[in-house]
Amino acid sequence: MKLKIKKGDTVKVITGEYKGTQGKVLEVLPKENKALVEGCNMVSKSTKPSAAAPNGGIIKKEAPIHISNLMVVDAKGNATRVGRKLNDKGKLVRYSKKSGEEIK
Repeated sequence: MKLKIKKGDTVKVITGEYKGTQGKVLEVLPKENKALVEGCNMVSKSTKPSAAAPNGGIIKKEAPIHISNLMVVDAKGNATRVGRKLNDKGKLVRYSKKSGEEIK
């Protein structure tokens, strides 16, 4: 199945603990149908001492969120469904179902 969310998109979380928050997609995991969103679904992870973190300790990092819990935010700032259509040059592009504008 083709995913409608890509790395770099601004998305809004529509359900769950982080409902209503917006963030940029850092990574998409297509095999799991999940995405990492900047600042959302933060979890605490214990780390052993290493060269990068000499003291070790607890760090906060993003955990993946299921794609069904995310909606793409269009240029006007509205959460919208995404469609695909051919543009005037014959290239398949994503567009906002609410405003009809092309999603860059």
